[in-house]
Amino acid sequence: MSDGHGDRGRSRARVSVAGASLERRRALQWLLLLPAAQLALPAAAWASAARVVSARLWPAQEYTRLILEAPAALPHQLIVLKDPHRIALDIEAVELTPELLQLATRVQPGDPYIASIRFGRQPPDIVRLVIDLRTEVSPQLFALAPVAEFGHRLVLDLYPPTPIDPLMALLESSRGSDPPAAATTPAPNAAAPAAPRRAPRGERRRPITIALDPGHGGEDPGAVGPRGTCEKHVVLAIARKLKAMIDAEPGMRAMLTRNDDYYVSLAARVQKARRVEADLFVSIHADAFTVPTARGSSVFALSERGATSAAARWLAQKENAADLIGGVNLGVGDPVLARTLLDLSQTAQISDSLKVGRSVLEGIGTVNPLHKSAVEQAGFAVLKAPDIPSILVETAFISNPEEEQKLRSDRHQGRFAESMHDGIRRYFATNPPLARGRTATG
Repeated sequence: MSDGHGDRGRSRARVSVAGASLERRRALQWLLLLPAAQLALPAAAWASAARVVSARLWPAQEYTRLILEAPAALPHQLIVLKDPHRIALDIEAVELTPELLQLATRVQPGDPYIASIRFGRQPPDIVRLVIDLRTEVSPQLFALAPVAEFGHRLVLDLYPPTPIDPLMALLESSRGSDPPAAATTPAPNAAAPAAPRRAPRGERRRPITIALDPGHGGEDPGAVGPRGTCEKHVVLAIARKLKAMIDAEPGMRAMLTRNDDYYVSLAARVQKARRVEADLFVSIHADAFTVPTARGSSVFALSERGATSAAARWLAQKENAADLIGGVNLGVGDPVLARTLLDLSQTAQISDSLKVGRSVLEGIGTVNPLHKSAVEQAGFAVLKAPDIPSILVETAFISNPEEEQKLRSDRHQGRFAESMHDGIRRYFATNPPLARGRTATG
């Protein structure tokens, strides 16, 4: 394996080591990619070393996430290096397990940020994980306490220096977009435009924008069916199909809160929808229950006064806990967005959400039995954008073997998407979108 600088660079390093002092030799050896045999710790050190039981990579255009999981917390230090761009993660008193070494083989050719991973050792018991980067990044490093089946997790997120703007991405992907309009749009967490109004006749209509939110992702698989089907995969497939249908509809366009297998926090999902000034937010899921006989599709809206049923309350609590599994860096919380999510003056939003929810529920009922014939309500955090009608769709019970099979079928995924598309179209046919003080034209 190469250390990222080529054979000639490695040879020069060896020459330098030969004539250097012991201290200099150790410093240079620290930056070399060493064979596994040379990384062995003394027996006494192994006795107290922590063990990394799993090492995972979640590459995506938005950001790449690296996760180290261990039974105990991992003392660590992060060093950012340039010329070339690379990151060194020092982990104290850790055993270099096969699970950790295999991380180097999990780097994907299409990873937008990581070129390769290598290891070094600083005596007596520190392992250095060196990440050779394709480009400059903005790293975030944080630890997660044990939750569910996960132990202690050390999480390293690699973001581009300039975060990807959902609005610009939407404009670039839209047909016939007007790029100059993007420059005047508000910052991601800007307050909602005041006093929205219905567009009067004769006024140029902007495209109806739908934010589609495939639930879960990355570390968080969501519910898992009897055959091992992960909710996060099937809802992304359905969302992509629904997006294609909406984009093909004149005067409509859609954006995805995630377009690959990575986790997006509940707050960030809302933030993305508000950034593109969405006219509707649709969070897509596949329910699970403790018994395999539960079946049917459901639609939920936000409630200000408690859940409409015990099942709705249980489901909201489960979905709201997704950030614990997916892994959110609480150290970079956004107080503006936090205030937005705590805003309780959402009567108009909930009223519109119930309307669109009934329309979508009617559509879904043509392709799958309904679990409940009415739109239910509960305190879903992901539905709390105060200025966007928002619904959560449970397409089917992935814990039901028959419905799991439907969710695995490309044909049935298309039918689920088409039924939601029909419901969305019917809603906007009788409920034109609100005109906004600042519009994202496209």
